[in-house]
Amino acid sequence: MTVQTGIQPISATRRAKDRLVQVLVYLAFALAVIPLVSVLWLVVKNGIGRFDMEFFTHSMRNIGARDAGGGAYHAIIGTLEQVLLASLIAVPIGLLTAVYLVEYGEGGRLSRIISFFVDVMTGVPSVVSGLFVLAFWILVLGMSFSGFAGALALSILMMPVVVRATEEMLRLVPRELREASYALGVPKWRTIVKVVLPTALPGIVTGVMLAVARVAGETAPLLLTVFVTDSINNDPFNGPQMGLPLYVFNQTILPTDVAVARAWTGALTLILIVMLLNLVARLITWWRSPARRR
Repeated sequence: MTVQTGIQPISATRRAKDRLVQVLVYLAFALAVIPLVSVLWLVVKNGIGRFDMEFFTHSMRNIGARDAGGGAYHAIIGTLEQVLLASLIAVPIGLLTAVYLVEYGEGGRLSRIISFFVDVMTGVPSVVSGLFVLAFWILVLGMSFSGFAGALALSILMMPVVVRATEEMLRLVPRELREASYALGVPKWRTIVKVVLPTALPGIVTGVMLAVARVAGETAPLLLTVFVTDSINNDPFNGPQMGLPLYVFNQTILPTDVAVARAWTGALTLILIVMLLNLVARLITWWRSPARRR
């Protein structure tokens, strides 16, 4: 008596197709990784030569393009302050906008209008945000070139990325979690704060870090709003303030050997800062994850 199991053997054709798809996936992965590894290797190779204590403790004050020495301390301080201010502006606004779109205004006319403008802002060139801040903040209101003006331009670029990333993460939260909270008599706002946002926190942090990584290397908005200086300025609200993208750009205007070496080291420093911020964000996400606190 033969027992039918209902399991059909996999044919050789299906095995071949499966193997072909695997090969194509691995090939696509390799093609995506090769340029990334090549860029990282090139930056590390050319930038490690000036990666010393002087580079991180000195500015370019009284240092010419052909002079040896000098550093990017003033640019590092400027980049950290400008990105921090831009994040403080863009993240709360983007987070609250995404919460409204998902939790309160889904399907409404206002939410559709907001989504349309978010899509438009996503495709706006970075120089346009700089021109807007230059025209309104500096020329119309009469404010001076400053790190804060640059942070305003960067925040415009960050907002749509934060909104879209947060919106997608909030939509992935199971509706059953919300309904269970409502069934216990928990108000909607408290459900969002205590249930929805903690559940979506890892994805939200990832989206915020993508936004930070995007704006950290922007040069065009800073050229129009921050201006260029070789001196240390720790006050982002008063006077021109250097940033690492501006520093790299400024060093390549007169491409001498020492200036280009400083530019490569500045690019390497910028990459390391973004990597460090991503690592800190991952640690915070792991520490605050609901699974760890159970």
